[in-house]
Amino acid sequence: MFTLLRMLSVRRLLIEQLPSIAAAWLIAELFYKFHSFSLECAAFLATWFMFDALLQFARHLFGNDREAIAPAADR
Repeated sequence: MFTLLRMLSVRRLLIEQLPSIAAAWLIAELFYKFHSFSLECAAFLATWFMFDALLQFARHLFGNDREAIAPAADR
């Protein structure tokens, strides 16, 4: 978590991570009732991972991925 906060810019955290963590938190609060902190925490983290993966895939699919576009322009 510390590395995530250190490595990403504030803009990227707000644009990419905040929506995925908010959606994962909402899903976890509404649906995850395992009566075990460890299971609920693991399910929340897995949900956050999946939302983040979907956002990154959509970003790449719609061409809004500047890191992927920059090396292609050098060719």
